[in-house]
Amino acid sequence: MKRLVYLAWLGALPLLATRCPAQNKAAAQTQAAATPCPPEGIKAKIAELQAQPKASPSYEIWEYKYQGQKVYLVSADCCDQYNTVYDACLRPLCAPSGGFTGRGDGQCPDFNEKATDKKLVWRDPR
Repeated sequence: MKRLVYLAWLGALPLLATRCPAQNKAAAQTQAAATPCPPEGIKAKIAELQAQPKASPSYEIWEYKYQGQKVYLVSADCCDQYNTVYDACLRPLCAPSGGFTGRGDGQCPDFNEKATDKKLVWRDPR
C-alpha cells in the first residue's frame, strides 16, 4: 500500500510543478533576487567547471549584453542539455538553446536576436 501511495505522489509531482508556471517563475525570481552575488564573480563559475571532468565539446563562457545587463552564456557539456544564461551575479535566467528540441527552455526566445556585444570569457583548455 505504501508503495502505491509513493508511486501516486511521484506521478503527481510533474503535474504540481507545471500547474502554475507563472507562480513558480515569480517565486524563483524572488528567491534569485535574495541570493547575494559571489564576491569572486565569474571566476567561481570557471572554477566550478574546471572541477568537472573534461567535457566534449569543451565548456565555454560567453559574455553578452541582454535586456540592458551583462549576462553570461555557459555552454553545456554535452547533447540535449541546456546552455544557460546567467546574470552578473551568476543567477540562472534562461536557456536560449540546448535541450531535446535544441530551442532551450523557452524563457528567452529572443536571446539570439537581441543579445549583443558577444565576447569569449573562457574556454576550457583541457
